[in-house]
Amino acid sequence: MKLYEKLADEIAQSIRTGVLAANEKVPSVRTASRTYGVSQATVFQAYYLLESRGLLQARARSGYFVRAQARRALAEPEMSTSGTDSTDVGVSELVFSILGSVKDPDTIHFGSAFPSPDLFPLARLARSMGKSVQHLPARAILTDMTYGNPNLRRQIALRYMMNGVVQSPDELVITNGALEALNLCLQVVTKPGDLVAIESPTFYAALQILERLQLKAVEIPVHPRDGIHLPTLEDSLQRLPIKACWFMSSFHNPLGASMSEAKKQTLYDLLQQYQVPLIEDDVYAELYFGTTPPKPVKSFDHAGLVMHCGSFSKNLAPGYRVGWVSAGRYAEKIHRLKLMTTISPSVPAQVAIADYLQHGGYDRHLRKLRNLLETQQQLILTAIARYFPAQTKVTQPGGGYFLWVELPEHVDTLKLFSLALVQGISIAPGPIFSATQRFRNCARINYGQPWNKDTEAAIAVLGKLVASL
Repeated sequence: MKLYEKLADEIAQSIRTGVLAANEKVPSVRTASRTYGVSQATVFQAYYLLESRGLLQARARSGYFVRAQARRALAEPEMSTSGTDSTDVGVSELVFSILGSVKDPDTIHFGSAFPSPDLFPLARLARSMGKSVQHLPARAILTDMTYGNPNLRRQIALRYMMNGVVQSPDELVITNGALEALNLCLQVVTKPGDLVAIESPTFYAALQILERLQLKAVEIPVHPRDGIHLPTLEDSLQRLPIKACWFMSSFHNPLGASMSEAKKQTLYDLLQQYQVPLIEDDVYAELYFGTTPPKPVKSFDHAGLVMHCGSFSKNLAPGYRVGWVSAGRYAEKIHRLKLMTTISPSVPAQVAIADYLQHGGYDRHLRKLRNLLETQQQLILTAIARYFPAQTKVTQPGGGYFLWVELPEHVDTLKLFSLALVQGISIAPGPIFSATQRFRNCARINYGQPWNKDTEAAIAVLGKLVASL
C-alpha cells in the first residue's frame, strides 16, 4: 500500500467512527504534513483520494471538509419481530419466478446477488490459469479431486492466519462455491423434519436449501446493525430441538449487519452450551470498509463446532465456482458426502486462484474493490435520500454491497418489482428473504453496480414508483 493510501485510510476511519464529524474542516495540508510526518504532496494525494471516494469535499479558499453523509439523513430500519416457533419452507416458486424474469442484459441489476463483473480482475485470472495449468502435473488432475488443490488450501489457511485464526489445511474442503459448502454442512448434521435456526430476514438460497432437504425453519430476528438477537435464539434453543444454526455473522445478506467480536464470542458460548453446530456463512468477510477485517465466530471455536464457509465468488471470480468450508469435527463427513455427490470443483479453476493468491496481487485488488464499494454506497445512499419518500429507512453497513430498504408500510415490493422491471430495473423484493414471505414493504438493493448517470436515473425512477404505490 502506498503512503498516501495508508494516510487516506486512517483519515477515512476517523470519519467512519465520528472523530471527524460531517461538515467539519480537516487539518490543512501543511498541518497534516507536520502531524503525520509526510510530505505535502502525500497529503494532497490522500485528500484527492478521499474526495474521489465521496468522503471529503474541497471548498474554494476554505480547504477540505468532511462531506455531509447521506447516512446521517436516513433512518435505520427497526429489528424484525420473531415469527412462529417453526415453519415449513416453500419459497422456491416465488424466488424462481422473480430471478427467472430478469434476463435482459440491459437491465440495471439492483436485485443481483453479485457485484458487477467489471470489478473483477478476470484477465489477470485467465493469465494465472494459463500459466498454472501449464505447470500442473498430470497426476494432480486426479489427486486434487479429493479435498482440493493443496496449494489453494495452503493459501486459504494463510489468509485465516492473517486474521488470527489457526487453521490446518487438512480441515479445509474445497467446494463448488460456498453454496455447495453450505448444502454439505447442513446435510451432515440434519435429517428431514429437523429444525434449523436461521436469520429473519435471510438469504433466499438458505430457504431453498431447507425446502429441498425438507427441514423446518426457526426464524430468529436480526438487528440491522449488529446482527442476530441472542435472547430470542437462547429462548429457542431452550424450548426447541434445534439441530443446527445457519447464520451470517459479518455483512449479513440482505441486511448488511455485522456482529461485534464480543457478541460473536457470546454466540459461540451459547451454541457450545447446547452443543448445536453453527454453519457460518461468511462469503462477504473480505469486503469490509476500513483497515480491520472482522473476525469470524470460527476464531473462537476450540471444539470444532463451527463449519465456516467462504468463497471467491463475491470478491474475485464468480464464474469459477470455488468455495470452501473449514469444517472442524465434521471435515471427514463432509469430505465423504462431497465425493458421493459432485466429487470436485474444476481443478484448473482451483490452481488459477491459488496462483493469483500467491502471485497476482489479491490484497491490492481487494483494497481497490473495498474503496470502490464504499464510494458507491455513499453515492446510492445520497440518491435514495434525494429521490425516495421521507419515511424510507435504509441500513448502512460497514462492508459488503447490499442495502436493505424499508419503504412506507403500504408499499408492496412485489408490485414494485414488476413495475420496475418494465422500466429495465431489477430489485430483490423482501418476501423472498423470509420462510413466511414477510417483509412485503422491504427490498434489497445491490450497490455493487458501477455508479453513473444511468444508475442514478434508475434510483430516481424507483423513487417515483414508490411514491405512486
